[in-house]
Amino acid sequence: MTRDVPASPLLPSAHPRLALHGALARADVSRVAATLGRVSLPTGDPYADLAWDPDEFEPPPDEFAPPPDDVVPRSGNDRPFSTRPAGQPVAPTWAGAPRRDFTRSDAREVLHEVYGYDVFRGEQQEIVDHIIAGGDAVVLMPTGAGKSVCYQVPALVREGTGLVVSPLIALMHDQVDALIANGVRAAYLNSMQTPAERAGIERAYLAGELDLLYVAPERLTLRQAQGPNGLVALLARGRLSVIAIDEAHCVSQWGHDFRPDYLALGDLASHFPGVPRIALTATATPATHREITERLRLPEARHFVASFDRPNIQYRIEPKVDPRRQLVAFIRSQPERSAGIVYALSRKSVEQTADFLSAQGIDALPYHAGLDGAVRSANQSRFLRDDGVVMVATIAFGMGIDKPDVRFVAHIDLPKSVEGYYQETGRAGRDGDPAIGWMAYGLGDVVQQRRLIEQSPGDRVYKQRLGQHLDAMLALCETVSCRRQNLLEYFGEASGPCGNCDTCLEAPDTWDGLIPAQKLLSTIVRLQRERGQAFGAGHLIDILRGSSTDRIRQQGHASLSTYGLGADLSEQDWRSVIRQLLARGILVAQGEYGTLALGEPAAAVLRGESPVPLRRDVLGRTGAAPRVRKAAASESVDAADRPLFEALREWRAGVAKELGVPAYIVFGDATLRALAEHRPKSLADLDGVSGIGAKKREAYGDAVLEVVAAAAA
Repeated sequence: MTRDVPASPLLPSAHPRLALHGALARADVSRVAATLGRVSLPTGDPYADLAWDPDEFEPPPDEFAPPPDDVVPRSGNDRPFSTRPAGQPVAPTWAGAPRRDFTRSDAREVLHEVYGYDVFRGEQQEIVDHIIAGGDAVVLMPTGAGKSVCYQVPALVREGTGLVVSPLIALMHDQVDALIANGVRAAYLNSMQTPAERAGIERAYLAGELDLLYVAPERLTLRQAQGPNGLVALLARGRLSVIAIDEAHCVSQWGHDFRPDYLALGDLASHFPGVPRIALTATATPATHREITERLRLPEARHFVASFDRPNIQYRIEPKVDPRRQLVAFIRSQPERSAGIVYALSRKSVEQTADFLSAQGIDALPYHAGLDGAVRSANQSRFLRDDGVVMVATIAFGMGIDKPDVRFVAHIDLPKSVEGYYQETGRAGRDGDPAIGWMAYGLGDVVQQRRLIEQSPGDRVYKQRLGQHLDAMLALCETVSCRRQNLLEYFGEASGPCGNCDTCLEAPDTWDGLIPAQKLLSTIVRLQRERGQAFGAGHLIDILRGSSTDRIRQQGHASLSTYGLGADLSEQDWRSVIRQLLARGILVAQGEYGTLALGEPAAAVLRGESPVPLRRDVLGRTGAAPRVRKAAASESVDAADRPLFEALREWRAGVAKELGVPAYIVFGDATLRALAEHRPKSLADLDGVSGIGAKKREAYGDAVLEVVAAAAA
């Protein structure tokens, strides 16, 4: 469907000092019928008077970290992490090869010849045709649904070079590699290249030798980029076919992943009139959707909104008891040789968790901005190239990582927002095969996140916004209904129970928590009124359970009327109660030490006027995942085809290692399964295999046929 977005005043630009930054569809992608509606957005710049000390906050995404001096990352025309002398010219990978010109070709012919697919998915065909005809578009489509095809095919069909704006250097690497492997002349420009490398790419663009050019947003928005010798002027000297703005949600000043450089990308409309523009994202609420339209100046764009549902991902959230041991149990329950990502909030936690997993025999690597650049690069390369590697990382990792066969994403710390959670779990199962989003969530997460919000710089409006993000995340964690339904409703999409999340597979029981809540609230009130004291969860639980600790004896808390009244619940039970009361705002965490106080709804609870239903399923549970090893990837193949599938995987691994690229750049698992099933005997037989285009048929066809023939002998 297409639809217009209700008009609203353009939000003012962000203050220059603002430095906020963040971080499958069904086979037939459904469209969302509901209109965006009018969402009230804050106005004005609430941060204009704030002095920010960047050293106080988390580092920017790792993609922007400079490389070590002795490593020269690839530039779209070189193998990764070359140690050649800086400045030495390198011929592009496609230099000297005959150019395959698809200008004015039929879009379906391009899809078949370049990508090896016979039909478009969902709304891809309609989007591609609209862009080829010269129209603008805003596309909301989940990860893995094929957003890149929506601008890559028009870029090949229309005359000129397609410009792709992406903040994710890792994604540039992956997409350029994949395009070159498919016979497309693609390159990128970013700050990690040498001047000689950039000059070579610029010459190729001006000569009309590039089909697609990827650039980081700052290369178009910095002051020097706007000058007579800047990139904008250079692009104007050539010919652009399409302008694609990926990760368009980054333009939202009130979103979870705001990047100030995106604010100036709306100027591309005046710099390049007549060039169709397409803004794409996999993460947008209705308010963010409208802000993308306004800020990127796309008033006449058609809007294509696919379902946000990723039906192949199973969502699981369990109580945090011993998170590292729970994590080990979960990973061991996954298919052998499964690739996965584990997210933790701090660098220290990343390194400790990676060490713990390694000590348990799991092939785990750390990744965060504090690691040496060469170590980060080497770890990322291993994760992309090898099977069975688990990357333990801060949230920066994975942004733009195009690895399709990640089988699980695990969180051992609570994400700050539903958008962040959706984006991070969405890095699993991009190939459409079953995947899992797993999280261990506990009382400490709630207290920590509330404290971080309270201590964060910014005025009341800013903190209120952060609180709203956290409240939505807590609601997802504490829901007793379908998690997927809750997740989709957050993005404005109505749905029914999915039958494939933990709460659907094992519906949680609820129980009446009014009396325990009143006991806890009464204890807090008595400590405050009678003694002027406030304590955190641990000491309050000791009081309620009648424990005899040094602190209770020193403070004389055994004389409190509520002492021992909660002995019928275990410590873990009480932690569950407190966590759920915090999530609902009945309790609030205050100060540096997270002492507990009463929230606004607490008065009604104390009077018995407000019910307090609690989840029974979290009470006293260990949360350990069942230690049942799932089928390995090869076991999804028929038994008769399994030897050939494994032989093809072994061949693919050798080719990928020789080329220095991830295995999926050669062929994905789905293509190998199709080859094992159909057992082609000639190059002509390969033409109908999904994922094998003309370039790959030419490059790998004979070798594939040899592997198939050897398996049949």
